[in-house]
Amino acid sequence: MIKLIVGLGNPGPKYDQTRHNAGFWFLDALANEFHAVLRAENKFHGEVAKSHIKGEDVWLLKPDTFMNLSGQSIAALTHFYKISPEQVLVVHDELDLPPGTARLKRGGGHGGHNGLRDTIVKLGSKDFARLRIGIGHPGDKSKVHDYVLKQASRDDQIEIDIAIRHAVDVVAEIVTGDMDAAMNRLHTVT
Repeated sequence: MIKLIVGLGNPGPKYDQTRHNAGFWFLDALANEFHAVLRAENKFHGEVAKSHIKGEDVWLLKPDTFMNLSGQSIAALTHFYKISPEQVLVVHDELDLPPGTARLKRGGGHGGHNGLRDTIVKLGSKDFARLRIGIGHPGDKSKVHDYVLKQASRDDQIEIDIAIRHAVDVVAEIVTGDMDAAMNRLHTVT
């Protein structure tokens, strides 16, 4: 079962609307859906809320570290509450998926994503679940840095928002440990 859901992004108004903040967008939508209020918590280096989803207590976390230091925040909360990596879901932007697509996955590498890279290092494990929100790819590796730190086109943003909505709809299955059912539902609509 999942005890912590983390949305990855970069803090501050400069980055609010950039593609790299898709994990933050998801976490905001999830907090809204379950009436959770995120509050700054210095010891966890981020904004935190405790939510009740399908009768389960679940922590929600938006690190206030920059993307490449996300693991610092995640490790602080997991160590404090004794949450194992297998009980963590990390939500992040995914270049290799088109906008409008969301995919669940158990474990794996970082795929070049700096937030995942730091999380793997700080948790000492790759065994956390991931929810990948498609943002599309600029077509050339040299353009990736600028691409993720820019706002999506209007059409792409609409597609990303739809994928986030579908992903929020399967959170109950994810939290209660029915990852296969969540994958089946999510992967057939996005």
